[in-house]
Amino acid sequence: MATYVILSSFTDQGIRNVKDSPDRLIAFKAAAEKLGVAIKHAYYTVGAHDIVVVAEGADEAITAALLKLGTLGNIRTTSMRAYSPDEMKGILKKLA
Repeated sequence: MATYVILSSFTDQGIRNVKDSPDRLIAFKAAAEKLGVAIKHAYYTVGAHDIVVVAEGADEAITAALLKLGTLGNIRTTSMRAYSPDEMKGILKKLA
């Protein structure tokens, strides 16, 4: 299972309907779960991004979940693959 940090920003449509955002987050969690993605953490933030999510799943499943989310038009996402310290140790061993 891969871990991803997902930075999300409201679109014009999303901010106009911001009161629905908590319900949309619940719906996203359910849809992601059906695709095999576990939403580990979700935080509303203030600053350059509006929501930060930590998700786990296969690369393809996370990509599918984010594409499906994007089609709804409420947020835009930037995703980053995240590695635990142990995963990074394994990667660095391959440099030798």
